[in-house]
Amino acid sequence: MSPTPSHLAGAGAVAVAGPEPFRVFVGYDSREDIAYRVCRRSLLRRSSIPLDVIPIVQQELREAGLYWRERGPTESTEFSFTRFLTPHLAGYRGWALFVDCDFLFVADVADLARLAASADPRHAVLCVHHDYTPTEATKMDGAVQTVYPRKNWSSMVLFNCGHSKNRAALTPEAVSTRSGAYLHRFMWLDDDEVGEVPFVWNFLVGHNKVDPADEAATAPRAIHYTSGGPWFERYKDCEFADLWVQERDAYEAEEEKKKVEEEGVKAAVQMSSAVSVDA
Repeated sequence: MSPTPSHLAGAGAVAVAGPEPFRVFVGYDSREDIAYRVCRRSLLRRSSIPLDVIPIVQQELREAGLYWRERGPTESTEFSFTRFLTPHLAGYRGWALFVDCDFLFVADVADLARLAASADPRHAVLCVHHDYTPTEATKMDGAVQTVYPRKNWSSMVLFNCGHSKNRAALTPEAVSTRSGAYLHRFMWLDDDEVGEVPFVWNFLVGHNKVDPADEAATAPRAIHYTSGGPWFERYKDCEFADLWVQERDAYEAEEEKKKVEEEGVKAAVQMSSAVSVDA
């Protein structure tokens, strides 16, 4: 099953009149299709504002001539680098959110949209400034776990898409050729151009903790199963697995209901056609 179309035709589009949905680009990996679908549902179900949830699908980008770098040994997902095309795909205008597919939103993403709208315009990106060093050598389904400065900062990023430095640095050419260090460490920016988001919006399972004395400020608003989520057998019992499973079960129930309804409509149409022919 293919993900929702990624709207590549919209890249470079000009602004249109009237309010637009808040754009959320989600990194898509064919090995984690269900993770993408659950992430998308969690975003849409809890949002109080219109959203346009757009998967970043590497194969589509290649076919469109927007991405051509060969996959390297340190790329644990299909969106390791394509995430940095978010400003380009957003037409280099407004704010847009990028998240990895292994996120579960348990709060209203409208709060992030408002944070972006009120941000200092000098900020080219906003993200959680994690101090994170993984202890495992592998993650997910055996992918190599790499360690580098600002690790996981780029897993959830609010991009100020029209910022002059993003327009100059985050082109298809640059994303296809620049080093991982340059991109994931935001090396095209000065430090004061990398704004900060509260850690609860990129709550790293196994790393961040809820403070019982201050649950309101430390409880996750977006859970990031960064080492691997319950869709992998190895991580089926990880922290917050129950919340993801609940969301997945609800998604699958909705899909089954849609399937039954579509089959009912199809049967009714066939019956109507048969009656018309007999008449």
